[in-house]
Amino acid sequence: MSKSEPAPELLAQAVRHLQPVTPLLVEVGQLFADAGHELALVGGPVRDAFLGRTSPDLDFTCSARPDEIESTLAGWADTTWDVGREFGTIGARRGGHTLEITTYRADAYEEDSRKPIVAFGDNLTEDLVRRDFTMNAMALRLPQLEFVDPHGGLDDLAHELLVTPHAPEISFSDDPLRMMRAARFVSQLDVRVAPDVAEAMTQMADRIAIVSAERVRDEINKLLLGAHPRAGLEVLVDTGLSEHVLPELPALKLEVDEHHRHKDVYDHSLIVLEQAIDLEEEPGATGEDVVVGPDLTLRLAALLHDIGKPATRRFESGGGVSFHHHEVVGAKLVRKRLRALRYDKETIASVSRLVELHLRFHGYGSGAWTDSAVRRYITDAGPLLGRLHKLTRSDCTTRNRRKATMLAATYDDLEQRINQLRELEEFKAIRPELNGNEIAEILGISPGPVLGRAYKHLLAMRLDQGPTGRDVAVAELRRWWAEQPENSTS
Repeated sequence: MSKSEPAPELLAQAVRHLQPVTPLLVEVGQLFADAGHELALVGGPVRDAFLGRTSPDLDFTCSARPDEIESTLAGWADTTWDVGREFGTIGARRGGHTLEITTYRADAYEEDSRKPIVAFGDNLTEDLVRRDFTMNAMALRLPQLEFVDPHGGLDDLAHELLVTPHAPEISFSDDPLRMMRAARFVSQLDVRVAPDVAEAMTQMADRIAIVSAERVRDEINKLLLGAHPRAGLEVLVDTGLSEHVLPELPALKLEVDEHHRHKDVYDHSLIVLEQAIDLEEEPGATGEDVVVGPDLTLRLAALLHDIGKPATRRFESGGGVSFHHHEVVGAKLVRKRLRALRYDKETIASVSRLVELHLRFHGYGSGAWTDSAVRRYITDAGPLLGRLHKLTRSDCTTRNRRKATMLAATYDDLEQRINQLRELEEFKAIRPELNGNEIAEILGISPGPVLGRAYKHLLAMRLDQGPTGRDVAVAELRRWWAEQPENSTS
C-alpha cells in the first residue's frame, strides 16, 4: 500500500531499468514465497531504479530469520556467507549477481553504546518506517513486483529532498550515523536536507560521538567520492557535525579582519577540492602522472591542505597576515586526524606527504630551480607526483587572471623540465652510483650508522649532479671519508 501512487510512466521507467535483473528478482522472490516467507527488494536499488542508476548490489528485506534465509538459499545460490548474522544479514551470489538479504529489523542504540541493538521485525511496513530516509524506504514486493511506498519517498525523491520516515529526532536517536548519511546523500545524489531534518541534525550533532570512528570514516569517504562533495561537507559544517568528526574543517573559518588581509581559508579549501576534482582523469586514461577519479587521496589532501593555517596565523606589523610553516604543521594535524578516524597507514602517509609538499612549488619562481632541485621535487613526491601536480595547480584560487595565468605557465614549465629529466634518468629506481657493499669495501668499514651516512651523502650527490659514473662517485666518497671524524688518525 502506498502513500501516493507513482505516475505510471515513472514506475514503468523504473521497471525497465531493472529489466536486466528482473528474472533473478522474480526467481528469488518465488523461492522465498514457496518457503513461506515474504521478500522485497528495498532501499538503494529501488531508489536508483527511479534515478536511472544501477546499484552494484541487490539489497532485500524479508520475514525469514538468518538461519531460514540460509536454508532457503541452499542449493539455489552459488555461495552464501555470513555478512552479519547478529544484524540479520546473509550474503549470496548467483551467477554474476551479489545479493544481501536481511531479516525485517529495527536498529537502536543504548545511550552510551557504539553498537546498535538489533530487534527483528515481522512485516515490511514496520521495517520501512525504521529506514533512514523516505527515498530509501521504498520497496518492490517479490515475486509480484508490487511497488510499496508508505512514506511518500518517490515524491521526496522527485523534489530532491531528504526526509525521514519517522520524526527525525527518533530516526537519528535510533542510529546517529544517519546524520552522516544525510550529508553523504547530498554529495552522491545532489539532494537537499529538509529543514526539520537539518534542525534535528544540528540539535543532535553531539550524539555522533557514540558511533565508531570506522563507521564515521566510511561515510566521510563516500561523501568525498560523491559527485558533489562540497555540498555534503557544507551540511556537515552547517549542522555542527563536523565539529565532532572533522573539527579542523570548521576551524578554517578564520575571522576575517575589517581590511580583508587574507582570503576565507574555509571557502578556499572547498574551491581547491572542486578544482582538484576537475583535474582528475576519466577511467581508462593512461600516463605516468594520471590520477583517475574519484581519487580519495587527492580529495583528502585538497580538502585538508591548509588545516595548519589557524595554528600558524600571525598578523604582521606591516598589515599583512602570515602562515609560516603551515604546511609542516598541517601535515602533523592530518596524521593526527586520520589516525583518529582509523585510516590505513598508506592513506595517512600519502595525504600528509601531499600536504607537506603542497607549497614546494612556490620556491620555483620563474624557473630558477636547478636540475638538482627539480630532481628532489620528483623524488620527494615519488609515486604521489601526479597528485601533487593536481593539488598544486588547484591551490591557485586567485581572482587575478594575470597572476593565475602566470602561475599556470610557471607550473607548465616545471612539468616540462620534469619530463625532460625523466627521459634522461630513471627516477623510480634512483640510487647512488655505489651500493652499500661497495661503499663498505672501499672504506674498509662494517655495516652501521657510518655506512648509512656515506650512502646518504652519495645519494644527495646523485640528486644534485645526476648520473656521474662510478669513478667520480668513488673519488667523492674518498674525499668525504677523509673529512669524517671516524677516519681521523691524529
